[in-house]
Amino acid sequence: MYAIMGITGQVGGAVADHLIANGEKVRAVVRNIAKASAWTARGVELAEADYDDPAALEQTFRGASGVFAMIPPNFAPSPDLRESRKTIAALATALDRAKPAKVVYLSSIGAQQTTGLGLITALHLLEESIDALPLPTAALRAGWFMENSVWDVAPARDQGKLFSYLQPLDHAFPLVATRDIGKIGADTLLQTWEGHRHIEVGGPRRYSPRDIAAAFSKALSKNVEPIAVLRADWVKTFVAQGTPEDRTPLRVEMLDAFNSGWINFGVTGTEQTAGPTDLDTVIQSLV
Repeated sequence: MYAIMGITGQVGGAVADHLIANGEKVRAVVRNIAKASAWTARGVELAEADYDDPAALEQTFRGASGVFAMIPPNFAPSPDLRESRKTIAALATALDRAKPAKVVYLSSIGAQQTTGLGLITALHLLEESIDALPLPTAALRAGWFMENSVWDVAPARDQGKLFSYLQPLDHAFPLVATRDIGKIGADTLLQTWEGHRHIEVGGPRRYSPRDIAAAFSKALSKNVEPIAVLRADWVKTFVAQGTPEDRTPLRVEMLDAFNSGWINFGVTGTEQTAGPTDLDTVIQSLV
C-alpha cells in the first residue's frame, strides 16, 4: 500500500493514477475527504489528516510500502515562510515516527541552492528536512510546470497575447508536464534503493516563451504574440491580482532566479530523467 499526499492535485493525482494502473493499493492522505470522494470508486482508501498535524500524518503513513509526500504550494507566503516551515516540520516528524519503507517527494529545480530561490526556498528547506531522515528518500526536482500556462489561456484567447515573466522571450527553460512528474514519481516508488536520491525531472526538450505563444497560436488557430512583462511592473501587477505587496518579493526573486539561470538543471550528483509529453499537447488540453 502506498500513501499519497496531494491526490486532489495534478501531481499527486497522477502518481495515484499510475500506481492504480500498476495494480497497487493506494491510501490518499487528504485534508478534506469530501473533496477526494471520487477516488473511492477506484478502490482508494481515504485517510483524513491536517498537513500540519504530525500525529495525524503519522497514522496515515503507518504500514505504507512507500509515501509520496509534498507540501501545498503557496504563491503568497509570509516573508519568513512560516506556513511552509510548520508543514515541513510536521511532515518530517510524522515520517520519522511512522518509518515507511521509502519516501518520494515533490521538490523543484534549483532546490539545492541555499540562497536566491524566492518561493522555491520552501522546497530547499523540505529537502534539508527529508534528507536528514534515516529512510530511503527521493526528491523529484521538477522543472517549471507546463500547466502553469493555464493562467495564460484567457489573455491568449481574448487578446491574442501571452504576457511572460519568463525572460528573455527566446530563452529556453526546462518545462515538464505534471502527468509525467506523476508517472516518474510512481515508478520511483516501485523501486528499491538506499540513501537519498535527487532526480531532475524535465520534459522532452526545453521551451521558450515564444514556443509557448506558438503552442497557443496552434491550439487557438489564431496568432498569439509573446510579450515580456517589464520587471518594473511585476510588483504592481501582482498586487492588482490580489497579492499583498509585502508578499511579492519571494515571487520576484524566484522569477529572477529562473531568468538568470541560477535555477537550472545539470546539478552534479543528480539523476536526470525526462517525460515524453510535449508542450503542444498540454496547451491543447488547457485550451
